[in-house]
Amino acid sequence: MLKFASSVLALGLAFGTAVSAQEQNKLITILTAPEPQTQLMAMVLTMNAMAAGAEAEVLLCGPAGDIALKEAPASATAGQPPRDASPQGLMQMMMQKNGLKVQVCAIYLPGKGADASILLDGVTAAAPDAMGAAIVAPNTTVMSF
Repeated sequence: MLKFASSVLALGLAFGTAVSAQEQNKLITILTAPEPQTQLMAMVLTMNAMAAGAEAEVLLCGPAGDIALKEAPASATAGQPPRDASPQGLMQMMMQKNGLKVQVCAIYLPGKGADASILLDGVTAAAPDAMGAAIVAPNTTVMSF
């Protein structure tokens, strides 16, 4: 009986490892908050989730969409304690170093009366159907600020 239990346990561990190796954890950070400290904390937590192995993307809506502007307000670019990091700076670093996908809500640009030319390179407008599917995909955590 012990030999059978050991075999079942070994098989279960092998199967469980194979499944989890194929299914990477995903994180979608939805950021709408206008406060720079909240925006920066969203970026810090996203960065740490990526460091822990998650595949992450960020959706910026409302006032938080301004982080993605080439001509962003000072609140998005000013360094904050304790490391003098800014929401936009940390976001851009993750985009460049970690391949972070950043999108603005589909209605952000029309609401501003502008087109994608005002956005930082690499930032795009989200397609609602694709984002909706990503939000409910297996192994996905949604973090909203």
